[in-house]
Amino acid sequence: MRELAVQALSSVEGGYDLLAPKFDYTPFRTSDGVLDATAGALRPFGPFGRGLDVCCGTGAGMRVLGSLCQEPVTGVDFSAGMLAQARSAHPDAGWVRADVRALPFAGVFDVAVSFGALGHFLPAERPPLFAGVYRALRPGGVFAFPAAAPPPVTSGWYWALLGFDLAMRVRNAVWRPPFVMYYRTCPLNAVCSDLTASGFTVTTVPLTALGVGRDGTPRCLLVLARKAGTL
Repeated sequence: MRELAVQALSSVEGGYDLLAPKFDYTPFRTSDGVLDATAGALRPFGPFGRGLDVCCGTGAGMRVLGSLCQEPVTGVDFSAGMLAQARSAHPDAGWVRADVRALPFAGVFDVAVSFGALGHFLPAERPPLFAGVYRALRPGGVFAFPAAAPPPVTSGWYWALLGFDLAMRVRNAVWRPPFVMYYRTCPLNAVCSDLTASGFTVTTVPLTALGVGRDGTPRCLLVLARKAGTL
């Protein structure tokens, strides 16, 4: 808890540099269940050539890209500490340190994925992020990421996430540098609208392996944003 508090009082980059050695042992690391469900849903759209993990962290997404891609895969992140952990765990992958709001790629990849990163971007920052991913993909390329269904207002999770976001807003109002991490600033409709405005054709696929809610709707969807053209 002390280390997480120190992280939360740092910048996003500095905080993740501090957390990097222990990140894979925290609940913030994307679970293997989500990774495997994503890979299973993406497999019918492949096989793919080169793959990119956007905001790769310690490289958990390599579990997905490694199973789908027939050519080299790359991770991009702006935390040097997270990239060091990723490089140690996956020495055969390529690793690039960059601000993903200005991705340094053009027409290179067939598939891009991202896991748990959108909360680090304010709504106004999503358009340059998505435009960069669009530019990085080859014609016909796919950008995919899981999106959890919002919890109902009667759920404890609803109030926990609301409380977290309110706490972060107070923290950022009184403390510098800001630490951008919100759970309620990227609703699916708004994200899909931003993807469409960036040129993608957007569909969703239910990740049924992750279960359904009481009303029978999937707990999680895979967002598939495709660039025009043919691989």
